[in-house]
Amino acid sequence: MSEPVVVAIDGPSASGKSTVSRLVAKALGYLYVDSGAMYRAITWKVLREGFDVNDREQVVALVHRVKLDFEIVEGAARMRVDGVDPGEAVRAPEVAERVSIVAAVPEVRQVLVAQQRSLTRFGSLVMEGRDIGSVVFPETPFKFYLDADPQVRAQRRAKDYAAMQIATDPNRVAQALAQRDRLDSSRAVAPLQIALGAVVINNSNLTPEQTAQIILDHIRQAGVRRGAMTVTGRQGGGCR
Repeated sequence: MSEPVVVAIDGPSASGKSTVSRLVAKALGYLYVDSGAMYRAITWKVLREGFDVNDREQVVALVHRVKLDFEIVEGAARMRVDGVDPGEAVRAPEVAERVSIVAAVPEVRQVLVAQQRSLTRFGSLVMEGRDIGSVVFPETPFKFYLDADPQVRAQRRAKDYAAMQIATDPNRVAQALAQRDRLDSSRAVAPLQIALGAVVINNSNLTPEQTAQIILDHIRQAGVRRGAMTVTGRQGGGCR
């Protein structure tokens, strides 16, 4: 039986990782994994229990205490915390503004990286995040780093909140993104960085479909039969 293939797609917040990764996963018939949602889910749990995200001891105790498992929903792996899928609650501004603090805790990353690596038991993956190509699956030959201009990213995030009917201040959105970039890039453990050998794509002026096609073309050009299928350049469905 062929070894599972991992396509690693990294990049900062609102760089289009989620939409593009879903398109690539659909085109390849692979499982889609949002690693960032796992850190958001732990952050959501910390807040739900009334803990201070800056209290490292409480955060560490929580991540070791909770039960983490996964369910596959419409081609995506979703992590449950103590049997609960927090769903869209992980996208709320109060979670988004605090997740970098929780994600910087080494013990949290240790637990969740192990969970992420374990997902190959389900087969080939398209996994998005901030350290997938550099830390979680550094051996994969399929590494991509998405980026976009800060103002474009802020506009995208504001649209995301609007779609969820969450009122936000555009200036606050831009400031929150800039702050998260600083925290993610400067943390001591697994900082946001371009993985060695990654293909960098600035998609400021590209649609999600165009960005996904660039990734699919690179995979196709590898010309190697991987997993349970031959990689092709077939493009996925719609996007937001």
